[in-house]
This record gives sequence, structure tokens and C-alpha cells, in this order.
Amino acid sequence: MTSSEVVEFVNAGDREFGSVRARFVDGAVAPQPGHLPTTVDRQEIHGTSMQSRLLAQALRMTVRPVISMWAKASALPWPLKFLDDMGALMHPPIEGTRSHTILLDNCSAQWVEADGADSDRVVLYLHGGGFMFCGVGTHQRLVSRISSAAQAPVLMVDYRMLPTHSIGEAVDDGVNGYRWLLAKGYRPDQIVIAGDSAGGYLSFMIPLALREQGLPGPAGIVALSPLTEMDPARKTEHRNAGRDAMLPSHALDELARISDRADSRSGSLRNRSRLCPVDSDLRGLPPVLIQVGSHELLLPDSELMADRLAEAGVPCELQVWRRQVHVFQAAADVVPEAQRAIDEIAYFVKTATREPLSLVR
Repeated sequence: MTSSEVVEFVNAGDREFGSVRARFVDGAVAPQPGHLPTTVDRQEIHGTSMQSRLLAQALRMTVRPVISMWAKASALPWPLKFLDDMGALMHPPIEGTRSHTILLDNCSAQWVEADGADSDRVVLYLHGGGFMFCGVGTHQRLVSRISSAAQAPVLMVDYRMLPTHSIGEAVDDGVNGYRWLLAKGYRPDQIVIAGDSAGGYLSFMIPLALREQGLPGPAGIVALSPLTEMDPARKTEHRNAGRDAMLPSHALDELARISDRADSRSGSLRNRSRLCPVDSDLRGLPPVLIQVGSHELLLPDSELMADRLAEAGVPCELQVWRRQVHVFQAAADVVPEAQRAIDEIAYFVKTATREPLSLVR
């Protein structure tokens, strides 16, 4: 159920949406009658800059070997906190950004507000890093760019991570971040949940957890190169298994093993029976934007998630960016496609939180 459209780089400000509209009930997107299946709005975005090609080569020679070594010796004392600290020094927020720390029930969060951000909308952001690496430090520059482009403050949750904590606990931390926004006076139809990689996984699981708790869901979901299925089989058998510039396929096997071990240690039946986003009941979720690179190891996760969303009647726009690396949006300082992708995110956020809400071009 995929409708495909090949496009060149889009000026988000010139885009228009069509006639499909979402209904809101108590601030949440209401399920459509019968949850009728829809089609994926798939866009193959062509054009690869020289900067993007050079970045891919640099990552293949530096980051990919390190991740490969970690996957073969994950029990070693890797300096995970050091990585986030160095990221904070090397990638500060863009100029004019204001930020401060928020204390949630079991973790902290960072309130990030770029120049021009207002109170009409807000983004709840979950950083990537395989549920084990990175944090608010490595992602503060990307998040500040999203805040600037979307003209919205961002609450980035520094959720609990593997191997000490389970993925279920990370979902709980994201839910607590959402509750904090509600307590601050934001309506659900003003909130978009976003995340990259493992954070993309959480960006789907948090709205599902909200539904289980009887809370109204967000206005939209943005997932950048999301992990949506913990089982690595589909990805390791895909043609991209050997051509991803950053992620070696065997790292997914190790991540799945560590995740299963954390779930088995948990006393929670919910953790032991946890479903991945692609296997969950997705009916009634809000509109979704997924961005992924055409050569990424996680491309099949994005494609499968988009198809499952469409089967559930959820409007989904899948943007496949030609030869872009994993979470290429973080390289907006040097890669022109990255800033264009951030502009697309901003347009989606503004549209999702606007009344009346138009979803499909």
C-alpha cells in the first residue's frame, strides 16, 4: 500500500496539503471509522551533494569500525558518558539558543528553546544511540536546529538506558516528559513527539503507552531513521546490510541480545512481553513523518513501519533521501540536504499543530 512520488528538494514553505483531515477528540487524534487502510505517501528524494558523499566516507572509516568493535566486545568498559560529554563540547546549540535542565520522576530532561520559538507548539524529543549511547549533549545542536526551524521549544528527555535499565523504562521516562508538558499547560494537539534511531522507536512506543494509560495522544510523530523492530533478521538480509556507512549489521544482533537480557532481569511482565512498534496495534495514532536514507541498514524498518501504519489507517509520509547516512539531519552544518530535511520536519510540526489540521497533499 505505497504510493510513490519522486521529488527533488522541496521548499517546505511552498507545499500544500490536500483534503484529508483528522478529527480531534479531547485534544487527541480520533481513530477513523473502521480504521480504513490508507496508502503511504512515499517520496524518493534524489540528489546527493559532495559534502554528503564525503561525510559517508568519513563515517565508514571512523565511526563504523568503532561500532563494529563494540559489537564484538560490548562487555568492555566503554566510555559511554565520555561520548556524550564530548558531544556537548563539539556540538553546542546554535547561537541564541536558551536551555536548562528539567527534573522528571526518574531522569532529567533538557528544555531547548531557539530564538523565535513561541508557545503555540512544542516538541518532545527522544535522542538516538541504540538505547545505550549518546544523550542530550550529542543531540543538543540538532534539537536546537529543529527548535529554530519549527519555531517551537523542545523538551529532550535524557531517558534511562541499557544495559542498566530496560527499554520499557525508557518509554516510561518519555511518558513522564509528555505528562510534564501537559502539566505546563500544553494541549495534546500542540505536542509533536519526535526521535531518531532508537529514539524513533520510542517516538512510536510513547503514544501507544499514553493510549494504554488513557491519556490523549500527540498531534503528530516524527521519526528519523527509526529502529522499529528489534529482531535483526529482516535488516541483516537486506541489500543495505553491507552498504550502510555507519552501522554494521552485526551490531544489531548484540543490541537485541542486550535488550533481551535487560527485559529478562526486569520484574515487569510488560517488559518481558514488550512488542515492537511494527507489531503493535497502531490504529488511532496521529499523522507520521518518517525520514530515512536510501542506503541505511534501518531502511527496511522505516518501510515496514510505514506499511503497518497505512494498514492501520494512519496517514504516513515516508521520505527516502538518496544515499544519505544514518540520522544525516545532525550534519546540517556541512550537508545541505540535512537542513532541507529539518525544514521538512519543521513544516510537518507546524502543520500537525495547526487548526484545522490537513494531513495529506
